[in-house]
Amino acid sequence: MKAMILAAGLGQRMRPLTDHLPKPLLPLAGKPLIEYHLESLARLGVKQLVINLAYLGYLIRAHVGDGSRWGLEVNYSEEPEPLETGGGISRALPLLGSEPFLLVNADVWTDWPFERWRERQLVDGQLGHLLLVPNPEFHPQGDFGLNASGLVADEETVPRYTFAGISLLHPDLVASYPRKREKFPLAEALRWAIAQRRISGEVHKGGWSDVGTPARLAALEEYLIRSPC
Repeated sequence: MKAMILAAGLGQRMRPLTDHLPKPLLPLAGKPLIEYHLESLARLGVKQLVINLAYLGYLIRAHVGDGSRWGLEVNYSEEPEPLETGGGISRALPLLGSEPFLLVNADVWTDWPFERWRERQLVDGQLGHLLLVPNPEFHPQGDFGLNASGLVADEETVPRYTFAGISLLHPDLVASYPRKREKFPLAEALRWAIAQRRISGEVHKGGWSDVGTPARLAALEEYLIRSPC
């Protein structure tokens, strides 16, 4: 299985911490945030990894290098400017191949055991499988619903959860999206596929954080120091 880490964002909500350092390299309990993902992907058995780069991307490239420190083979997808999540994946498709790949947002942390992805497969025309979490205080309305059969739905009658920023995706989700363009959010393509009942999901009720503000980063660091995983 290949994987991709989305690491091209500007990190505007994290300023001034990101004035001179991209968000994936912000230190968290003794190591850069991106290293938690590199270690998890290596434990899963991923060998080939794609990282997209834009804002201060040269610093990420200098730190991660070819990935050999983690037993990974890292390729980079350069963006002249951040192309949003969907646009970034679209640009990287030639590096990702034709099989399902694991997608990870660089700016999330979780104690979800990545080894469980070995048990997940996309079947019967599925285009994706999303990891969802209970809605945090800062996002009480959630992103997607999940029905009793495990399909992600936009129905008001089913429980709603927040997308954890981690998913197993088929390249066709983006490649076949009819409104694909140079810059667009992944959520658009997901909602297109959800309407076709081609996205499944599951809920993780353990540790998770969207490291979107300095306050959340500090809270997560305090949590990790207090109860290291």
